[in-house]
Parts: sequence; structure tokens; C-alpha cells
Amino acid sequence: MANSVKDKNYNMISSIYHLAQGSENCKQYASDAQRDNDDEAAKFFEELQRFYSEHGDKAARILKERL
Repeated sequence: MANSVKDKNYNMISSIYHLAQGSENCKQYASDAQRDNDDEAAKFFEELQRFYSEHGDKAARILKERL
């Protein structure tokens, strides 16, 4: 890398971004499923949204400890 950011920190930041993006997407997907009265899909996307959110929070804590 041309800048002073360590690759592992860049990777963590990138992961946080993608987890946050996935979380937001799943919120929309759950909302779409609820609108279509598809409780099974809505529940799945809500669970997946929580997974993305929890792992994003964990990655942010790890990164904060390293900076």
C-alpha cells in the first residue's frame, strides 16, 4: 500500500463497511418481505441483519483497540 495504513487495519475498516452495508440491505429486504406478507423471509433477513450488525460492532471494537 502506498499510504501508512497497515493492511490489517485497512482490511478491518473494509470489513466494517461491508458489514454495515449488508446490515442496511437486510433491513430493506426484511421490510420488502413483510410488505409481501412473507414472514419466513422477513425473519431470515432480520436474523441476518442482526448477524451483520453484531459482527460489525465486534470489528469496530477490535479496530478501536488497535489504533
